[in-house]
Amino acid sequence: MIRKENTRKAFGETVRDLARKRNNVVVVSADTLKSMRVDLMKEEFPERCFEVGIAEQNMIMVAAGLAATGKIVFATSYSVFTSMRALEQLRTFVAYPNLNVKVVAGLGGFTAGIEGVTHVAMEDLGIVRCIPNMVIINPADAIATRKAIMAAADCFGPMYIRIGRDDSPVIFDESYQLNIGKANLVKDVGKEAAILATGFMVHQALEAVGSLQKQGVGVRLIEIHTIKPIDTEAIVRAAKETGAIVTVEEHNCIGGLGSAVAEVLVKNRPVPMEQVAVQDTFTESARPDELREHYGLTCENIVKSVKKVVARRLKEEEEL
Repeated sequence: MIRKENTRKAFGETVRDLARKRNNVVVVSADTLKSMRVDLMKEEFPERCFEVGIAEQNMIMVAAGLAATGKIVFATSYSVFTSMRALEQLRTFVAYPNLNVKVVAGLGGFTAGIEGVTHVAMEDLGIVRCIPNMVIINPADAIATRKAIMAAADCFGPMYIRIGRDDSPVIFDESYQLNIGKANLVKDVGKEAAILATGFMVHQALEAVGSLQKQGVGVRLIEIHTIKPIDTEAIVRAAKETGAIVTVEEHNCIGGLGSAVAEVLVKNRPVPMEQVAVQDTFTESARPDELREHYGLTCENIVKSVKKVVARRLKEEEEL
């Protein structure tokens, strides 16, 4: 039985624990104190939890003001609204003055699928990645979420942390380390290709590694929790040692992990690369598992992509 935990609860518990230790930790919410589980902190520190209502632009402005007074501010709402509705405020009043605001964006990817396309954030990582000074973290499970929130408190400057909605598989244990800007090697059973996965898709990628191994294809799995700054060294090393890359993400194929990795490869070590991602389309309304199946974000499709990229590598080697 796969153990599952909720990343929103992990955020609420961790920010509460930080507030116990640091009196300058505050939270600003856009009518999401309960849904983002900040109620766990509010029970103990109501004076440090600010609810601005359904007004994400105002949330970011209030967060900026609090950060300007020396607070460590966690501003929280849904991914689609923090990255789009509040984009100008995030860019101009948080990132430009380099203020210490941590945006915790819930319901990322397909986790808001039943709410429809208006709530499904398939573009958020790409949008925020374009903003200077922004650090972007996309944790894979509840344990990684806790480590991300703790790391955020220790790292000065604006940050965007993308989490989910429902309970999700726990991949890591408490020994897991999240060092901002440094990828993690999750599994290494061969050098035929490297899978670079982020966020909720790390679990699917891990299953794909096992499936490939049974079929005699040995690959390595690297977790890219920090989308920006991307771990250039880890990507180049994987390209040199395997010669074939597959990126896996619950995001549009444009702007997110795949684009960031491609930018690194084209400058440093061009190798065959495939992307497992949403193929630049608006999504439909359905449960997250149904949407992942419909748009090819599955273990089976990762396996196919690995086989395809390995075949491309072998063909290029033959032509040399």
